[in-house]
Amino acid sequence: MNTPAHAVFNLIVLGRKDHPEDLTPIAIGAVLPDMPMVLFYFAHKMILRTPEMVIWTEAYHSPGWQAFFDLFNSIPIIALIGFVAWRLGSRWITMLSGSMALHALCDLPLHNTDAHRHFYPFSDWRFESPISYWDPSHYGLWFAGAEIAMVIIGALWLLRRYQSRWAKSLFALVTISYVVYIGYFIVVWV
Repeated sequence: MNTPAHAVFNLIVLGRKDHPEDLTPIAIGAVLPDMPMVLFYFAHKMILRTPEMVIWTEAYHSPGWQAFFDLFNSIPIIALIGFVAWRLGSRWITMLSGSMALHALCDLPLHNTDAHRHFYPFSDWRFESPISYWDPSHYGLWFAGAEIAMVIIGALWLLRRYQSRWAKSLFALVTISYVVYIGYFIVVWV
C-alpha cells in the first residue's frame, strides 16, 4: 500500500470511537515504517540528485538502506516495543506499535521484488509475493484501483464516524497527502 493508504486503513481497523485519543498514535504508526524510505528518497532525489532510475534499481537495494528500511518493518522488533509499552502501561506507544505491526502485516502480501525482511535481524528471509501494490506486471494496476476506492470510502467513513475538529483535520491531512502522492506519482513515474 502507498503510505497514506496505510494511515486510512489503520485508522479504520484500529480506531475506536470511544478512544479518539488513539487516532494520533495510530496515524503516526501507520506511516512510520515508510519514513526511512521517504528519507532515502529525499536524500537521493533532492540532495544527491540521483537519477530516478538509479534510485530504484541501484541505491534502493544497497545493504545499508535495506537494513534501515527493515528495522522499521521488523515484526519482532515492533512486537517487542509493543509488549514493553503495554507492560509499562503506555497506551500511546502500544497503539503506535500496533499500527506499525498492522502496516508490516499489510505490506507482507503486497511486495514482490521490493519485499522487506519482516523478521530482521533474526532472519534475512523475504516473502516475494505474487502481488505488488505498484508493479503492473504483478497486478499493481488492479491493486491501485482497489486502494484508491478504499481510501475514498474509508476517508468518508472516518469523517462521518468522528465528529471532533482534530479528527476531521487529521483525516483531511491524510487524504490530501494521498492525493498529492498520487499526483507526484503520475508526474514523475508515469
